[in-house]
Amino acid sequence: MNLVANARYDLVVIGSGPGGYVAAIRASQLKMKVAVIERDRAGGVCLNWGCVPSKALLNSADTIETIRGAGKEHGIEVGEVRVDFAKVIARSRAAAEKLSRGVTYLLKKNNIDFFEATAAIAGPNTVALAGADGKPPPAAASIETERILIAAGSGERLFPGMKIGDGVITSHQALVLDRIPATVVIIGGGPIGVEFGYFYQAFGAKVTIVELEKQLIPGLDAEVAEELRRSFVKRRVTMMLGHRYKSMERKDGRWSITVESDGAEKNVEGEIVLVAVGRAPESRNLGLERVGIELERGGFIKVNDSFQTTVPSIYAIGDVMRPPLLAHKASAEGIAAVEMMAGVREPGFDLTMIPACIYCEPEVATVGLSEADATARGLEVKVGKFPFRANGKAIAIGKPDGFVKVVAGKQYGEVIGCQIIGYHATDMISEVMLGRKLEATIAELGKTAHPHPTMSEAIMEAALAAGGEAIDI
Repeated sequence: MNLVANARYDLVVIGSGPGGYVAAIRASQLKMKVAVIERDRAGGVCLNWGCVPSKALLNSADTIETIRGAGKEHGIEVGEVRVDFAKVIARSRAAAEKLSRGVTYLLKKNNIDFFEATAAIAGPNTVALAGADGKPPPAAASIETERILIAAGSGERLFPGMKIGDGVITSHQALVLDRIPATVVIIGGGPIGVEFGYFYQAFGAKVTIVELEKQLIPGLDAEVAEELRRSFVKRRVTMMLGHRYKSMERKDGRWSITVESDGAEKNVEGEIVLVAVGRAPESRNLGLERVGIELERGGFIKVNDSFQTTVPSIYAIGDVMRPPLLAHKASAEGIAAVEMMAGVREPGFDLTMIPACIYCEPEVATVGLSEADATARGLEVKVGKFPFRANGKAIAIGKPDGFVKVVAGKQYGEVIGCQIIGYHATDMISEVMLGRKLEATIAELGKTAHPHPTMSEAIMEAALAAGGEAIDI
């Protein structure tokens, strides 16, 4: 819906992703008059081209693996399994569409004006509007506001000279590719790379993952990364770690990708090449230079502890502002930013309280410091680790891979980090998040009765193990 701006706003939010729309709703709750500007679809990249549709695809992958394994593990015999891949994609698009409509409803419910337009900052208190791709120009050429919040998100990165098309795709195109490729080469072994690697392998594609660093998911706890690598090798995914992308060329309807490792070149071929080498902040074309907003390395917008840019009336949150590029981080920052604007919250934001999740199988979830991070900071720690192969629920449901690792301060036992790799890890991490928020110790976490049998018992056991009191190992 395009609305005519007939009054000055307290806050204009650029972007309606999980940072922008959440910030707008919280601002409305705090009695601000709010407008949101979105050039694409309500919900931004996350709901339409990222988190939500990709998780629908991963759920389909998990389902087909369960069906194919039923005869062997559960004594349930099934006939030939056939896949209508177009329906798999259509289901994920339907999920995205439903949630996008939900965001539109929430904005309307909270009396937030929504402009379908492209935004550019024309001044410290002015946002210029223009027609978005394929949409008519808005009725208002510009709107005035006391504050501006930039929540423009991020976009896919490509190597210089790369172009999308003819079998070269990013995660965006992968979400609408309605056929199963025979071979897929994924350049980048980060979260997006491993999620789509798992997805395509589950549906029968031959997958190769090329990663520059020596470990999968660079920056992840080394033990977790190695466990994940072993899991992918068991799935017959070819792992090329420590390999640098050099070039690619089209040969006989396929792509030949040249990579280099320790001075030696190799070639790998694929029908589809999925480029998953990270994301870049959408800080261009917003008119930032017009008002003197400073950028940091990588194009991220520079902010202070209150999320203010170098122009005091303009704020920034989410992917456009700093890593990690996570939807729930953007939401938390959006709430924090508007509460600071309203004077109901003190400046400051603790990034170590933001969990990170990877939704392949097995799932990965982490929060706080890893053992290596803590040691690098000069902290003395004790570590507890509990494998799912010793967990009753994991054995019962046939998901014994992975473990829980808890990192705690040596003197007081405060939980400073946790890493989980295993089935439903992304759901379990919230318990540790709450514990960290309440400054829980390993004694409190370990001596809290957990229902049996559950996967979450592994958190209790890992906490006990950190104190030398584990029961089941």
